[in-house]
Amino acid sequence: MALRAWLDARRSWQPGHAPALLVIPLGLIVTVCLVDVLSPPHVHLGPLLVAAPAITVALAGPRTTAAMGALAVAAQVLIGALRGVSGTANIQAQIAALIVVSAACVTLCVLRGRRERQLHHVQSVAEAAQRVLLQPLPARAGPLRIAGLYIPAEKEAELGGDLYAAARTAHHSTRLLIGDVRGSGLGAISNTALLLGAFRAAAHRQATLPRLAVHLDAAFRWDTSQWRSQTEQDTAEDFATAILLDIPDHDPVVHLISCGHPPPLVLRGDRLLPLVAEASHLPVGLGGAFGIVEYDVQTFPFEAGDTMLLYTDGVIEARNADGRFYPLAERVPQWTTDDPEELLRRLRADLLAHVHAHPDDDAAVVAIHRTGSAPPRDEAVDRA
Repeated sequence: MALRAWLDARRSWQPGHAPALLVIPLGLIVTVCLVDVLSPPHVHLGPLLVAAPAITVALAGPRTTAAMGALAVAAQVLIGALRGVSGTANIQAQIAALIVVSAACVTLCVLRGRRERQLHHVQSVAEAAQRVLLQPLPARAGPLRIAGLYIPAEKEAELGGDLYAAARTAHHSTRLLIGDVRGSGLGAISNTALLLGAFRAAAHRQATLPRLAVHLDAAFRWDTSQWRSQTEQDTAEDFATAILLDIPDHDPVVHLISCGHPPPLVLRGDRLLPLVAEASHLPVGLGGAFGIVEYDVQTFPFEAGDTMLLYTDGVIEARNADGRFYPLAERVPQWTTDDPEELLRRLRADLLAHVHAHPDDDAAVVAIHRTGSAPPRDEAVDRA
């Protein structure tokens, strides 16, 4: 997806994918031949021909590398014939060395091609996992326009511990979840799948937002600990910071439950308003463990024309070379647009420029714009 397009754009100059640059080893062979033949007898540039197949390794595949090696050997034989030294031990040693180096370069190309195919397979599997787990957000939900952005920390990865999801309810509202699972690697991906599955199974049918929060906490805690011993459960640190939102179609508000997650930001005109909940609960997976069975819902204005940003700490904790955090609250008001996708495009470009395209942590952002119109109350509701 986004990462694959970025990789494809770079293929023209990556190892093995720069055929236009083959003029370099070809020019080297021609230059060495001419200079060596025209130079005095005591000047020998033939050994420089070994650079031709070595350079080709970085520019083309095994067949082209083999052809370049054969051309270098032929050039060495031609130099020996024109200078009348074909039978000397020196020229024969140079020819043998060229053959050995060319064979080694071809072998290296074959091994590199095998690794590239393996990497391509891994990327395909990662993309499939991303499509299944981190499903694209709906572009439209009632009066809302929605866009999602995910930036993995690893170039070859497509999914980590950051997550988001959306669902429609029977009472004409849209529910959203954004979260950040602790840890990395397969464990974080497994817990991400668990939390997303629990949300998708219950978001559209839980009567209230607090009940949904209790359900997510219980499901996450149970599924991550049911096969562990009591000792392992006491030392386990599986949890996820998260924010749950419920946005009614016909009321200009947003209902929010915060579970240790960075507060959403609402862009209203040229002002940026943080939605800081008075009660920030423990992360998902820790609430029930500490006896928390009730969650407080905070309600904030969310009017027509407002744009809300949900994000993970991978955004606000992204550091540049000088160690400065990404100034999200300073940058967003500069991008005056009602298009969530355009807002995220600008944010992505600016964030990657800030970290010089090398983020230290996964980052996820959801942009939600409330339009001035909502569907009729009796309109059929699509369920997530």
